[in-house]
Amino acid sequence: MTTAENETPARLRAMPSWLLGQLSVHAHRMLSEGLAAAGARGHHYRLLAALEEFGPASQAALGRRTGIDRSDVVAALNDLAGQGFVERSPDPEDRRRNVITITPAGLEAFGRLDEVLAGVQEELLAPLPAADRDQLTRLLGRLLEHHSGR
Repeated sequence: MTTAENETPARLRAMPSWLLGQLSVHAHRMLSEGLAAAGARGHHYRLLAALEEFGPASQAALGRRTGIDRSDVVAALNDLAGQGFVERSPDPEDRRRNVITITPAGLEAFGRLDEVLAGVQEELLAPLPAADRDQLTRLLGRLLEHHSGR
């Protein structure tokens, strides 16, 4: 426990909301550092993951699917296109719109980033045995599903 966490009142340290918030800070830092070491950012991974799983999509659809703001989608796609990881082409149904497709190089990059994220998950959950990790993931998923439905 860090000095700041030691100085936090015990009553607060026992609250799930405080614990989740503090863990979120650590997880975000670990994820950002891992992706940065691989030359990427979270938006890059999220966009590549959506394209890998769902196939080609418009920029607007990618923004909705990933929860990334429209202007950030454009900037991240510019980065990815500049590296040859995605291609933009006019949508045959609406020439004003672009369709984004992941390239073979993008699939390779996604695979490398996926390994980085797996390492971050391993580091984050290192103190827990496999059964506890699975249970924590299920419980967090249930909480998120409940609160996302509002």
